[in-house]
Parts: sequence; structure tokens; C-alpha cells
Amino acid sequence: MRKKGSSKGINVGIEQQTRQKILEHLSSDYTEAIRDPLWQNIYLTPALKKLISLGEFQKLAGIRQLGPAYLVYPGATHTRLNHSLGVFHLAKRIIRHISVDRRSPPVSLEGVKAFLCASLLHDLGHFPYTHSFKDLPLLDHEVLTGRLVMTPPFQRVLREDVGVEPYVVAAIVDEGMDHHNNGEILFFRRILSGVLDPDKLDYLNRDAFFCGVPYGIQDTDFFIDKIIPTASALALDERGLGSVESLLFAKYQMYRSVYWHRTVRIATAMIKKAVLLGLTENDLDQEALYGLDDAGFYRTLAIRERSYYQLARMVFERRLLKTAFECPFDPRLHKQATDLNARMDLENRIASILREEYDTGIEAWEVILDIPEPISFEVDLLIYRNDSFLPFASSGSVFSTSVVEGFTRSLRKVRLFLPPGIARTAAPYIPKIMTGLFGE
Repeated sequence: MRKKGSSKGINVGIEQQTRQKILEHLSSDYTEAIRDPLWQNIYLTPALKKLISLGEFQKLAGIRQLGPAYLVYPGATHTRLNHSLGVFHLAKRIIRHISVDRRSPPVSLEGVKAFLCASLLHDLGHFPYTHSFKDLPLLDHEVLTGRLVMTPPFQRVLREDVGVEPYVVAAIVDEGMDHHNNGEILFFRRILSGVLDPDKLDYLNRDAFFCGVPYGIQDTDFFIDKIIPTASALALDERGLGSVESLLFAKYQMYRSVYWHRTVRIATAMIKKAVLLGLTENDLDQEALYGLDDAGFYRTLAIRERSYYQLARMVFERRLLKTAFECPFDPRLHKQATDLNARMDLENRIASILREEYDTGIEAWEVILDIPEPISFEVDLLIYRNDSFLPFASSGSVFSTSVVEGFTRSLRKVRLFLPPGIARTAAPYIPKIMTGLFGE
């Protein structure tokens, strides 16, 4: 007769064997080194080396990670491919760290491999300016990633060479896919996209490195060392609280100095309006944008004859509009302008006023109202203190809810961009026009 508790003992033994297999896999199977300027050597398995050789992945080498930021920071020419390798590298380090922690929920070797593939392929669906087009009628890059992972080239390598189910890889990235009550998919989703995710750790460090600014640099080794796995997500030891605060402030600084630098906002807004008008007037098909790299994106817009495509050509030639008006975003006054259609109506009205009352000869496509989307400073995180977990908001951090909200308020600006000559001549009239549109 089996003794009471023996079943539990067997399960624990199986779990220990699985952890050992995972550690052996992470220690022994990653033999193919790729040099990276940020993390030095990034090691892949031969199967993953084959995966990144596929054409759709290699296309990421032609997409700048920061779009037009190179106009301000000439070193910011690193690519989505660089970033994808970096995210994989950090995901592997996080998995290795939590695999030796007995508090980690049980996961399979196949699940770990699928998660690492998801980390490597998470940006597969990116096309130029994807993050700036979030409010356009385009598919999210996670959806496009899931779609590409399920195509024959990736399916074949994932199944036959890596030994994982492609659907699991796709579902970890695309949270709109059915997880089929697979707890591993849910757990790995929270690691790949959360407060402590490898994506954020790589892009903050990498973007700061290539822009030559100090704001995004993080103590990544210490940060990972203080991660604690829980049944649902990742938590952080109290001793790592300063790392989270550093991460939050770094994100704020990078938005202020790099991501939302005024010149970057102007260039991005010009590209966005050209694409929006093309989609609105059915001159540009959304499917024509998916899968493009920077060069393909330029060709797609440059060959079109509609006048508003000049906005894209001007960016490529570094002939930018100028800021004619700027004020802090006020939800009470400016909420209407956060809707794209309402914003275009306002831009048309401004152009009409400038033409009819001030004889400027401006076209509607030359008027751009820019309002950044709300930023999320994620603080939905558990802090481990005195053998228990407490919410980040109760941890005593200086980054209270009000402070984080203050970050967002200080970053969001309403700006009006006009052609340089008109911005100068119309300068005395612009405040009156904007007050007439939005009020005091």
C-alpha cells in the first residue's frame, strides 16, 4: 500500500527533475554566440540560430528601434533586430534566476523554450512607426507577430528544430489569442509584458546607450537578482525597491528627453498624418504597410502623388514643420482633440482661418495638432517584505500614485505644427485662434 503523502513526494520529485532539465538546457545548449554592443555575448541554440535566419526576422534589421530619433541623436540607428536579441537575452537570465527559486510555479522545459522563442520573436510583426500608429486603424504588432509565427516557415522551425508548439509561442505574445486554460501561457505572458519585463529592461538600456544619454541605464544584474516568482507573476524583494524607482524615473526621463523630444514629435506627427490621410482617403491599404522595413516604408509613401505625402518626404529630407503653439494638455479643454476625426476637423478649421483671415495660402494637410497618447507608468507590482507580499503603492516608495500621475501630466503637451514661414508670420494670431477653438 502506498504511504500517505507519497503521491506528493512523487510530484515534488518530478518537479525537481524538470527544474534540473531546464537548468541543464539553459547551461549547455546555448552555444552559438552573437556579439551585442550592449550585453556583449548573446548565446543561442543552433535551432534558434536557424529561427533568426528566416527572412521575416532578418527584416527587423531594417527597422530603426526609435524611428526618427536619429534626427536628434545620430547614434540612434539601432534596430528592432538588436532589441529582439536583447529581450531574449534578458528573458533567458530571468528564467534561469527563477528556475532555482522553489517559490516559482512549476513549468515545463517545453514551456520555457516557448517563452524564450516568444521573447525572441515578440517584435516580429513590427513595421516602421508602429508604436506611433496605435490610434490608427491598423492591427497591433502583437497580432501581426502571432500571425507570422503561425506561418509555415516559423511553424516548421519551431516544431522540428526547437521542439515547441507554435501556437503557444504566438499566444504568449498575442494576448488576444485563446490561452486554452494553459497556465504556462498566462504565467509567461505576465513575465514578457509587465513591470519587470525584459522588453522594458532592454529598450531603456539600449536606447540610452545608442542615444548617448545616461537616463535609461539600469543596474540590470541587481534588478534580476531581486526578482521573486509568484504563482501569477513576478514580484520584487524589498531590497530591489530602489531599482523599480530607478526604472520609473528612467522611463520618465527617456520620454522627456528622447521619445517625446519636440523634434521627434514633429517628425512622427508628420509621418502619422500622411499615413492617416492615405488610409482615410483609401489611397493607402493597411496591408501595404505590414511587413515593411524603413526603406520599403519610404518607397511606399514616396511614390504616391497625393500632396499630403509630401509630409513623409519632408521628414526623410529633414525639412520639418515648426512649433507655432504649445501648452500643457488639459483634459477639460483638449479632450475632444484626442479623437483623430475631431482632431482633423480642428486642423481643417485652423487652416481655413489662416487662409481666409490672414491670407497665408496654407493647405489643411500642412496643419498638425499633436497630442501624445497617455503613458502608463506601471506600478502594479508586489513587493516582498517580512515574509509577505504587499502592493507597490504600500511599500513606502516616493513614487506614489499622485507622483506617477504628475509624471504623465508634465509630459503631455498640446502642440500646433505649421510650415516654418507661416509659423513665423502667423505667430501673433495663433494664441487667439487656439483660444477660439479650445477656450481659456
